[in-house]
Amino acid sequence: MKEFVKIILTLTVFYNHRQYMLQIENIKLRAVEPEDIDFILDMENDIDLWNVSNTHNPFSRFDIEQYVMLADKDIYSAKQVRYIIEDLSNLSRIGMVDVFDFDAHNRRAGIGILLVKEARKKGAASITLKIIINYLFEQLSIHQVYCNINATNTDSIKLFESQGFTKIGLKKDWNLVNSNWVDVGLYQLINSNQ
Repeated sequence: MKEFVKIILTLTVFYNHRQYMLQIENIKLRAVEPEDIDFILDMENDIDLWNVSNTHNPFSRFDIEQYVMLADKDIYSAKQVRYIIEDLSNLSRIGMVDVFDFDAHNRRAGIGILLVKEARKKGAASITLKIIINYLFEQLSIHQVYCNINATNTDSIKLFESQGFTKIGLKKDWNLVNSNWVDVGLYQLINSNQ
């Protein structure tokens, strides 16, 4: 019985530590749940966001349901993970953060953040970025993270640069947005603690 209690206590401490790790102030990142399907569907099918997510066709509810049902795979097997961003001050979902192109051998990953319009320019993206960088660097021992940002997306450029990302490349005429070719910057952050 003592062994069982010890295991429960260890799991509780680990769980509480992980929960704390994925939260700063009133912003919390959590795993995707089935009740998030409508929220994800609305975000993925928001035409205004398609130019940052390289989406060209709407997703069906079935597509999102299948994604959510498979979202329980760990990052090492799926090579990606999505977290829901919650604002604990009003208990609402305000966005999603994706970790993609996860490469355990070379210890790198791409990241992207999407927020609902009402949550933008209020500091939530900055806090979310801090949380996910800390998680990737401290828990998964990632050496570097990167993102691709349209040159016209000055808010995102400022956000990532404020967290230490540097522009390391430019993809000329990379994306077609509203019949105009847009350059895409490649931004990178190296884990200086390794």
